[in-house]
Amino acid sequence: MTGEAAKFQVSKLHGGFGDNEVLHDINMGIPALGVTAIIGPSGCGKSTLIRCLNRMHERVPSAFVNGSIKLDGADIYAPDVDPVLLRRRVGMVFQKPNPFPHMSIKENVLAGLTLTGRVNPESQDEVVEKALQQAALWDEVKDRLDQPGSGLSGGQQQRLCIARSLAVEPDVLLMDEPCSALDPIATARIEDLIRELKESYTIVIVTHNMQQAARASDMTAFLLMGNLVEFTDTSQLFTSPQDSRTEDYITGKFG
Repeated sequence: MTGEAAKFQVSKLHGGFGDNEVLHDINMGIPALGVTAIIGPSGCGKSTLIRCLNRMHERVPSAFVNGSIKLDGADIYAPDVDPVLLRRRVGMVFQKPNPFPHMSIKENVLAGLTLTGRVNPESQDEVVEKALQQAALWDEVKDRLDQPGSGLSGGQQQRLCIARSLAVEPDVLLMDEPCSALDPIATARIEDLIRELKESYTIVIVTHNMQQAARASDMTAFLLMGNLVEFTDTSQLFTSPQDSRTEDYITGKFG
């Protein structure tokens, strides 16, 4: 993947906490649109990597990042970049569904816009419907938009969190183990949704579930002990990996 074609260009990235370097010299170009999966055993640096892409990592007091990450050719760690505005472009969906408990479904969808003072009262109903339609949730909740988001099922709550991210019209959607707290039926709904959204968004998903990566992604990166071992088309990585460590991992010899 050439730098010109990449949505994100990650170069010589090192990151970690205090004296513990978690990521070692990561170099990868994440393509625009489509789904890039990041796989690897627990503790290999998957979540640290994805959190570097929207500068969530630096919110931990002892965190450090060195190297370069460019989004559409612009360095996201440049001194004049506002992390809040960056996170509007690069949305994030977390492992555990986290709707705001004291807000209605409608208020949850609008929360990101409300925080940045961008809610237009005349268009907010349209924004809410569009985001919920994109998150495949509208038909299930359209008659109870004023009820608490916390009253939804786990899978619905996760789709509500996706709608909340989409409402601010990001370029990129990061998903950190978005299905790990969900049952198989809810997981299938989220995977279907990811396949639909990839036509319009660049999606990066961290998953411990290799079957999910194989089903839902176009490109897959394999991390091991903070090193990027292999990054290629998903079908190639799972059928003919170039590195014996990748083969050992996907065939279950460790992990």
